[in-house]
Amino acid sequence: MADKPPRRPRAETPKGFRDYFGAEVTERKAMLDRIAGVYHRYGFDPLETSAVETVEALGKFLPDVDRPNEGVFAWQDEDADWLALRYDLTAPLARVAAQYRNDLPSPYRRYAMGPVWRNEKPGPGRFRQFYQCDADTVGSSSVAADAEICAMLSDALEEVGIPRGDYVVKVNNRKVLNGVMEVAGLSGDQKETERGIVLRAIDKIDRLGPDGVRALLGEGRKDESGDFTKGAGLSPEQAEVVMGFTTAKRDTGAATVARLRELVGASTIGAEGVSELEAIAALLEAQGYGPDRIVLDPGVVRGLGYYTGPVYEAELTFEILDEKGRKRQFGSVAGGGRYDGLVKRFTGQDVPATGVSIGVDRLLAALRAKGRVSGDVAGPVVVTVMDRDRMADYMAMVGELRQAGIRAEVYLGNPKNFGNQLKYADKRASPVAVIQGGNEAAAGTVILKDLILGAKIAESATLEEWKDRPAQVEVPRSELVAAVTRMLGQ
Repeated sequence: MADKPPRRPRAETPKGFRDYFGAEVTERKAMLDRIAGVYHRYGFDPLETSAVETVEALGKFLPDVDRPNEGVFAWQDEDADWLALRYDLTAPLARVAAQYRNDLPSPYRRYAMGPVWRNEKPGPGRFRQFYQCDADTVGSSSVAADAEICAMLSDALEEVGIPRGDYVVKVNNRKVLNGVMEVAGLSGDQKETERGIVLRAIDKIDRLGPDGVRALLGEGRKDESGDFTKGAGLSPEQAEVVMGFTTAKRDTGAATVARLRELVGASTIGAEGVSELEAIAALLEAQGYGPDRIVLDPGVVRGLGYYTGPVYEAELTFEILDEKGRKRQFGSVAGGGRYDGLVKRFTGQDVPATGVSIGVDRLLAALRAKGRVSGDVAGPVVVTVMDRDRMADYMAMVGELRQAGIRAEVYLGNPKNFGNQLKYADKRASPVAVIQGGNEAAAGTVILKDLILGAKIAESATLEEWKDRPAQVEVPRSELVAAVTRMLGQ
């Protein structure tokens, strides 16, 4: 019996991953360029780090830490060292700050943009690879650095097209929460696991609601798929103290601060956190960032364990329709905070740091929902091929267009069927097709077909529009670049 031929590989993306095509990539780059402009204006420098770090460098600050590779895509190399794809852009920065501490200025301001990978359960809109856009200040313990990050985040959102009133940057302080946990009897190394569960539970309050968070503070919670998440095991009295913290926001920053002072009681660390929040609010107000842009909100905790002080989150406040047609707020698109202990892991010395991370894909989705990006990106001018033997002439045309700064290409498929060339141009969203057959070559002319207007005329253009700008014109070959430029409106 003959051996079966090997099975062909399936042409599909791995679960939890996706592919990005032309318009999406172009939109993302344009958005990131605008954000980078804001970061540059604030004095931040770009940094690119390797996608691969040692598991040791990434640290124990992942959602699950029972195994070396839990939460990350990790493997052992030939030297038996554990390596992993970076989980975020913050841990690599901590490694860089320690490795190059004698060469970098202090404080060191940097921004970074790129993909990160998380070995987590994928779901609708939740992928294992996604882009982040970070900005951090390493080497300053002043809360002015935290206030600056919040102001810069606000400016970045407005720069890319999220108007004031459609977003709010919420600010809190983990020291305040630590004070509340102290009051609730959750301080000390022996309670580290419970504190971690509490942090992650509070961080999900917008998604799970008060009842879902209470369940996670207690015995645990089963989600809609049937998966069970173990809770912190707090008593009802302990849970009530924590829930009081999540509802401490008042109508004004001053009233919120007063309520937080009540909650932290005699806790020294808690009182320190409240004072830092007051200082941040004053610094932001001095720069003109009022509650219409940035507010104090105890509901923000950020789930990662490495935050040590102020934390912040940018939330979009406008409504969208979910997959079932129900209205809901868009939610968070960025977050960050102070992480003074992360670099110390490498150096043994205190190195204060603070920063923010923007969820690039979520922010792009928000801009699409607001109509700030359309998904329509103009394709190249297509030079069609009427005669294979005259390919050099067509290449000369496309070369002239490109040198004039016009995006252009020669049709490289089978030119036998001219209709297929125009179908190709339509599929490429080409604005103009350049046509030169034997008659036009002999006459020294080219035909320019306005594909966008041509489609429009077929639908609803008026006679006046047609007369003003016909969909097809013949011009001298020597005027090719000038004529195409006019048609493109450049």
